[in-house]
Amino acid sequence: MNPFVRGPYAAAAAIADAVSALAGRATRVVPSSAGKLQRSLAARAGVLDRVTSWSRKHRSPCAPLVWIHAASVGEGLMARPVIDRIRAERPDVQLAYTFFSPSAETFAQSVGADITDYLPFDTGAAAQAMLHALTPSVILFSKLDVWPVLVEAATSDQVRLVLTSAALSESSGRRSALAQLLLRDAYRALDAVGAVHADDAARLVALGVRADRITVTGDVRYDQAWERASARRANRELLARLQSDRPTITAGSTWPGDAACLFDAWPAIRTAVPRARLIIAAHEPTAATTQSFQLRTAQMGLTAAVLDRATSETDVIIVDTVGVLADLYALATIAFVGGGFHSAGLHSVVEPAAFGAPVFVGPRHTASRDAMTLLQVDGGFAVTSGAELSAQAIPLLTDPETRTRAGKRARDVVTAGLGAAVKSAALILPLLKPLRLSR
Repeated sequence: MNPFVRGPYAAAAAIADAVSALAGRATRVVPSSAGKLQRSLAARAGVLDRVTSWSRKHRSPCAPLVWIHAASVGEGLMARPVIDRIRAERPDVQLAYTFFSPSAETFAQSVGADITDYLPFDTGAAAQAMLHALTPSVILFSKLDVWPVLVEAATSDQVRLVLTSAALSESSGRRSALAQLLLRDAYRALDAVGAVHADDAARLVALGVRADRITVTGDVRYDQAWERASARRANRELLARLQSDRPTITAGSTWPGDAACLFDAWPAIRTAVPRARLIIAAHEPTAATTQSFQLRTAQMGLTAAVLDRATSETDVIIVDTVGVLADLYALATIAFVGGGFHSAGLHSVVEPAAFGAPVFVGPRHTASRDAMTLLQVDGGFAVTSGAELSAQAIPLLTDPETRTRAGKRARDVVTAGLGAAVKSAALILPLLKPLRLSR
């Protein structure tokens, strides 16, 4: 780390660590209503003791260990296909999984690691304690979330460092002068990096990564989406309850502007396709959002229900929970992905495309490489209003041949991108001790 920022960074990490200890002593049980910051601070108290205790009981001296760090759910989703490949190729390997955001607590339990917990704040003492307890052969960082003090300590202990699913946009804050002072040496220390795209690889070099350490592996989200579309992790009970031959638009991760476009289009769609139904999931499924969707539905004289009360006969199914959207795309005749009417940017179009659903997006889609690819091959469609949405959606809902062709083009984009998980795991496996075969 650059010496000009080492002192302030160490002080900030130490303060955060001290506050975490105080929060843990003050709050034995964090209420569910607590904010993310409070939950994060309290949960970190005692993490080193928990990891050390696990190590004494369960750490095998004969097995290599891969320590995976994924800051939040998005990074975890990118890491999980790689974790699955490591497990398949090397069942003897132990896995530790850490995360930073409280939103990843539940997800972390699903990755199948031997131990999961919060990442301690990035102090020298915490890094040494974690390394001593886990004795990893490899630390895998998902996407971009490297920690400079941990990287320095791991390098000193000759632990190999790998970054997978590395994607860096033109506007990323990691390209700022301050971020480069903090992180440039950490990125330069990486032993292997899997970049999503050649453009990402070029930007990573500018960030400090050595060019000879980078491999363009592709995007593991394609593997993950394809696996779900192949029903390996699908919520079959949910899908069976809602399965129908009704033409269905599944709209995911919608913001208010996206929802307005959909509901503006719906009267024309229902006139042309009387049995059409809408499954709509807000980006933030709050009670207020649910009420607004119910009001708009009632104004059109249609039936609406939240997910656990909906049936195949419900006209508008309101998704009021998280974690099920990718499954619900399996019901889509066509899909609408939110964010294109909001400054936050477009959400992932890969999941519906993997199910072979033509994908609609709003006008703010140009920063999404995946969306642009779908539009280029006519597997996706961009709209700026409800009128445009109804005009373009109705032919797809009423003409099976046109819809099938568009859906196949969308699915072909996903299948062409498969293999990133295998390529990413291939960066890690050679860094592990050889598998010891029993006689």
